[in-house]
Amino acid sequence: MGEAPAFFVNHLENGYTNGFGVKSEPKNRDTSVQIGDRSFVIGGSHEGNPLFLGVQIHDKITNKWSSPSVLGTGPKPCKGYSAIVLKHGRILVIKKGSASDDSIWFLEVDTPFIREQKKLLGREVVAWSKGVRGNAEKPIVISGPSGVGKGTLISMLMKEFPSMFGFSVSHTTRAPRFMEKCGVHYHFTDKTVMEKEIKDGKFLEFASVHGNLYGTSIESVEVVTDSGKRCILDIDVQGARSVKASSLDAIFIFVCPPSMNELEDRLRARGTETEEQIQKRLRNADAEIKAGKSSGIFEHILYNDNLEECYKNLKNLLGIDDHAPVNGVEVEGINLPKEHTVTKMEEKILIQETGEGTKKNMIVLDLSSINGGAPGRTRGIVLDTVKSC
Repeated sequence: MGEAPAFFVNHLENGYTNGFGVKSEPKNRDTSVQIGDRSFVIGGSHEGNPLFLGVQIHDKITNKWSSPSVLGTGPKPCKGYSAIVLKHGRILVIKKGSASDDSIWFLEVDTPFIREQKKLLGREVVAWSKGVRGNAEKPIVISGPSGVGKGTLISMLMKEFPSMFGFSVSHTTRAPRFMEKCGVHYHFTDKTVMEKEIKDGKFLEFASVHGNLYGTSIESVEVVTDSGKRCILDIDVQGARSVKASSLDAIFIFVCPPSMNELEDRLRARGTETEEQIQKRLRNADAEIKAGKSSGIFEHILYNDNLEECYKNLKNLLGIDDHAPVNGVEVEGINLPKEHTVTKMEEKILIQETGEGTKKNMIVLDLSSINGGAPGRTRGIVLDTVKSC
């Protein structure tokens, strides 16, 4: 097979209209990629967030420009980009002169996720996803009523396999309490900022509690995965339903008590709640158990009638061998030469080092096994370096 052109650059020297009668000045670092009757112009800053790379769409049939809603956490603007059209409605964007953890990005423009979001939002949508090497174990969603022992089961996992599992740090709009640290106990944020990020599809689940927002961001889960650990999400059924509807590929486990009588005995044995609080927890537990069993959210249901046996069953579900636990592998960055050219050959991207005084090595990115996607990570990139003779 011959090498195909990697990208099409159109600096739009005469400027363009954005569909609202406003003339936009061209930027000579903009990259334009043609897909069907539409051009996707990548460059500059996103109008909603100047920290992220901008995207505009030109429709050849109507000759109109639009600024789509951009979901996910996008790349920062830089000096230059290469854009390569891939299969399944994706564009690979390679940044020049970027850090190893910020060099490979995927822009989804016509994936199933994008089509679903267009229906929900009723407007043009694109979404960013950072590209990373290798694969990762699926995150784990564990739900169950208060008093069922899921917290104890999670603590047992974390104690026995501290390098295999980790928690995501949730976001909240409430003020920090005494000794709480941002990024450790919570990501403390402003309400307007969090509402905007929820609208931009950056949260897996969220809820309003006493006027404050709490939620789990996609990025917080991906950061745990990037560190080589399996992320554990301890959330209620409603939160699990939101995660199930997202693009996150996770394992869903519901923990049940052997009976409501047993659950009541456990709650009373705590000695921490009033009779009114116990009755409220029992009512909530009954509703949550019914929802957990009938919702179709959870692939696995564990009955915690014996803690040690339930813990053994949990480890079996997660494929953990007591004698040879396998630790995760931290995601490696993708170091690209500062000056390079890019070409595409089937499902491989060839990045050739250029410039005087360089070794002229070639980096090959194999995209045949990529998985995941917006608005999280695109994983499964295989990298190989071909050294120049």
